[in-house]
Amino acid sequence: MDLFGSVVGILLAIVVAIIIYYLLKQVVALVINAVVGIIILFLINLFHLMGLFGAPDLPIDWITILISAIGGLVGVIIVIVLHLAGVVL
Repeated sequence: MDLFGSVVGILLAIVVAIIIYYLLKQVVALVINAVVGIIILFLINLFHLMGLFGAPDLPIDWITILISAIGGLVGVIIVIVLHLAGVVL
């Protein structure tokens, strides 16, 4: 029984290690996406790119930062479209 318990323990450790690897891989991708979204949001305001469309700069507040962090580049595009449509966030 001792050998069987050791084999089960090793297999369980391998399965847990594989699950942790895939979760960390996804978390790293989400963090990179969030950082890119927030940096793009700040760069749009830094270079006053909304002025090209005749609109004021994007407001930098909690909701725009959260949308940009959760959505990444897609979130920034959503914030820009809503801002150009006149929707106040």
